[in-house]
Amino acid sequence: MNPAPILQIKELCKVFATNEIPALSHINFQLQQGEILGLLGPSGCGKTTLLRLIAGFEAPTSGHITLNSDIVSTPERNIPPEQRNTGMVFQDYALFPHFTIADNIAFGLRHRNKKLSKQAIKKRIQETLTLVGLTGLEHRYPHELSGGQQQRIALARALAPRPALILLDEPLSNLDVQVRHHLRQEIRQIIKAAGISAIFVTHDQEEALAISDRIAVMRAGKMEQFGTPEEIYTNPSSRFVAEFVTQANFLPAKISGDTWETEIGKFRVAAITPVDIAEGELMVREEELELIPQAEAPVVVRERQFLGREYRYCLQTDSGKYLHARTGIQTMVPVGSRVEVKVQTNQPHFFLAS
Repeated sequence: MNPAPILQIKELCKVFATNEIPALSHINFQLQQGEILGLLGPSGCGKTTLLRLIAGFEAPTSGHITLNSDIVSTPERNIPPEQRNTGMVFQDYALFPHFTIADNIAFGLRHRNKKLSKQAIKKRIQETLTLVGLTGLEHRYPHELSGGQQQRIALARALAPRPALILLDEPLSNLDVQVRHHLRQEIRQIIKAAGISAIFVTHDQEEALAISDRIAVMRAGKMEQFGTPEEIYTNPSSRFVAEFVTQANFLPAKISGDTWETEIGKFRVAAITPVDIAEGELMVREEELELIPQAEAPVVVRERQFLGREYRYCLQTDSGKYLHARTGIQTMVPVGSRVEVKVQTNQPHFFLAS
C-alpha cells in the first residue's frame, strides 16, 4: 500500500477581487514524502500565488489543500501560516540583521515550539548548521556572510523546526551565476539529507531541471505540464512548454509520412509516426543542429559566441528567419559562412498548426 501524499491540491482556484481573470485555475497535483517539486514558469503565471496559498498567506476562491492528511485551506476555512507544519525560504533571505546566526535559527524554533529547552534549541541549531555546512558561524551576523551563506542560513532557519514541507520562493535569484550553479546542487542535497518534501518557485529552466524530482510548468494560472525533468525536456506537451523549457528552434514545416520539408531542407527520421500531409512547426533543439560549411547552402552564420565549452551560433535563412545552434569547440565556423544544417535527433517533435 502506497503511503499517503504529504500534500494534495484539488481543484484549486484563486481570483483576486481587483481582477476578474483567475490567478490560478483548477490546479490539481500531489506531492510525495521527500519529493522536490519545481514550479516553473514566466512572471505572472501564478507560481508564487500557488506557493502563498500552500503557505497559508492567501485563501483559495475554490478547491482545497490537504497537508499531512489534514485539510488546511478551503474558501471557508484557512489555517494561518504559523499553525501549518511548513517552513518558508524567501527570495531576499529575510534574516534579522541585528540577530546572530544562532538567534536567527532559534527564532523560528522558539516561535514554533515554546516547550523546547535552551539545551534542545542549542542542539538543534548545531545539527542544522552541520546540515547546511556552516558549522562554527553561529556567533556571526548576517552582514558578515556572503550571499550564498546567507541563503543557506535562511534554509537552516526553515529546516530547524523540522517541518513536513518547506517552501522556497526563488531562493537563488539574488545570487550571481557562479554561486547559483554551486548552491542549487547544495540545496537539493541538503533537502534530501533532511528527508523533507519541498516546493520551490523559479523562472530558470536549468535550475528547475537540476533541483526537481518533478516539475510543474505553469502558464496563465494553469498547469501546462506536470512530470519529471526528463519527461518535460524530452517530450514537451505543447509548444509553450517546448519553448520555455528547452532552447529550441521552431521551423515551419510540412510533414508527409516520415519526411519533414522545411526551408533549410528535407529530413527523414524513421522514428516518427507516419501521418497524412500536415503543416505545423518542427522543434529542433540548439544542440541537435549540425553545421556543414557549403558555399551554396541556404543558411548564413551571422554571429558566433564563445561560451567556454561550446560555441553558440546565430544563423539566418534566406527567408530572414533566425535559428540558433550550439556545437563543441572542435567545430568553429567563421561568421559570414554559408552552412548546410542537418538535424541530429531520433526524437522529433512536430507541433501541428492550430
